[in-house]
Formats: sequence, structure tokens, C-alpha cells
Amino acid sequence: MASTFPFAAIVGQDEMTLAIQVVAIDPSVGGVLVLGDRGTGKSTAVRALADLLPPIQVVKGCPYKCDPNNPAQSCAACSALANPPGGRAHKLPAESRAVSVVDLPLGATEDRIVGALDLEKALSQGIKEFSPGLLAQAHRGFLYIDEVNLLDDHLVDLLIDVAASGENLVEREGLSIRHPARFVLVGSGNPEEGELRPQLLDRFGLSVQVKTPQDVALRVEVIKRRDAFDKDPDAYKAQWQNESDKLQKRIVKARKLLDSVVVDDDMLTLCATLCQQLGTDGLRAELTLLRATRALAAMQGNKKVKPEHLKTIAPLALRHRLRRNPLDDTDSGERVNRCLQDILNP
Repeated sequence: MASTFPFAAIVGQDEMTLAIQVVAIDPSVGGVLVLGDRGTGKSTAVRALADLLPPIQVVKGCPYKCDPNNPAQSCAACSALANPPGGRAHKLPAESRAVSVVDLPLGATEDRIVGALDLEKALSQGIKEFSPGLLAQAHRGFLYIDEVNLLDDHLVDLLIDVAASGENLVEREGLSIRHPARFVLVGSGNPEEGELRPQLLDRFGLSVQVKTPQDVALRVEVIKRRDAFDKDPDAYKAQWQNESDKLQKRIVKARKLLDSVVVDDDMLTLCATLCQQLGTDGLRAELTLLRATRALAAMQGNKKVKPEHLKTIAPLALRHRLRRNPLDDTDSGERVNRCLQDILNP
């Protein structure tokens, strides 16, 4: 899309762009929460995510974009097609499609999100047919929520349930539909406008804080790039196409390397010790550190996770999981760095 600012042209928000690249390499990291000042490029960076994502193979004609090579996690129609009763299993027809980056607007109704009866067909043709919602569109892609901290509580509960199960179950208006809905949550917001519920906060693998750049030269560069894009989006995107292609190739290469990246017991012990000393709840923090450091190592072409990778990832993976200490008003990212430094240099 020419109207989307190229990801490669984003400047001045290194932590945010790093986190987005990490989840593009390994979606199991669990998504990104981007919090910070208004007008710092949060929405721009997330919407530019499509630049990083190579196309995926989907079952031809399937509204849920099921994976033709994984019928076990497909919708009922694709499963039945792959394994007909009394017949031999056969390969599903496939086509290439771009990965979805779906916007979930704050005013969206539950029907719009989960899907509902197609009223037009029901009224005009008397056919009871399911009309898929945003969760179906986001399957095997990314679901983006701007101002996520202002999302209604009942929608938060819904998203948590679907994100945990990987399935969307709709039972209403005489319909009973179950379809896969595995997506990566990406949210942005301004903390001054409201807190995020802890249950949803914990669903984000990485959390980044963006601030208004204080370097004058950097501010000027940001303004020049945005102005050039606004004047002629097509020309500006074409100007950055080579860099965008390089980024995408880097992501593809890192994905291929990912499974061969070694995380030894010493590194796992380091991750567990860090989480234990910081007092994080549950074990999701350790799993996030494992996956995110491995993705970062793959992105840098390393075949083994090193302490330097943990130093980079730890603040992003842990800052939103720390309990508030009324006696310590230190920035949460700084608390993570300080604890890690104490462990590495006892």
C-alpha cells in the first residue's frame, strides 16, 4: 500500500522498530505493546509492519486463511476437504496471500470482532450464513489496537480468551461456528489516558516506551521524511523499496535460522534468575525471554544466544511485568538493567 509509510524510513525509535522486527521473526514471542507520547510514530510503525512480512500460503478460497500444510489446525470446512469421510487424505489447493495487519477500532462492536449472521443473505435469500469478523481476518497475522488502554472491558475479556485458546467460538442467532484465530496482538496507547488491565498487559510479549526525540537534528530529519512522504507517497515508497526488500529478506533469513539457534542451560538459568529476583509472576516472562533472545540472535545471524542479546531484550520483555514498588520510583526498564548487571557482575 502506497499510503503506508515505509518501515525502513522510520528513524529515532530504535527500541520500537527492534521489537516489531523480533515479533515478525517469531510471532510466538507474543506481540508488542507500544506506549508513549502522542505524535511519536507509534501507529505509523505498526501499520508499516506489512513491509516486513513475506506472503504466506493459504487454502484457496478459505475465509480464514487456513494453512494448507497444517490441516489439523484448520477450520471445519478445510479439515473435511483434507480428510473426506471414507476417502484418502489429499493436499489442499493453495494460493499466496499477504499477511494481514488488521485494525481493531475502539468503537467496534462484538459482532464486528467475532463475526455474526450475514443479515443481507438471511433477509434477501433466506440463507443462514456466517459473516467472519476481524478475528478471522487477523488469523495468521497481526491484530492492531490503537489506544488499547481505552478498550472496553468486555472486549478485553473476549480477546484474552481467543488469544489463549487460538480459536474463536461463535454461538448466536442459531449459528455455532468455531474457527482458528491465532494472531499476534500489537497495541499502542498513551499511559496518561488510562491504565491497561493486568490480564491484557500480560498477553503482550514485549513492551516498548517511545518518547519525543530531544535531539534537534533528529527532529528535523523526522519532519523532512514525513513531509516528503505526504507530498508523494508513491514516489517516497519507491525511494525506500530497496531498503524495505532488504528488511524483508533479513526477516525471512532469520526465520530459517531460528530453529537452529542454541539457548544453553547457562542462558536459561540466567533468564530464570533474573525473573526470580525481579519477582515476576508465573513463567511467561522466562518463555518470552527465551523466544525473543533467540529471535534477536537469528536476526543478527548468530547461532547461539549470548548475554548481549539478553541485555537488549530483557527491558522490553520484563518492564511491563514488574510489580510497582512505592519505595522505588526508578524507571522499570532501568530496574531490569540494574538487576541484570548485578547478576552478571556479582
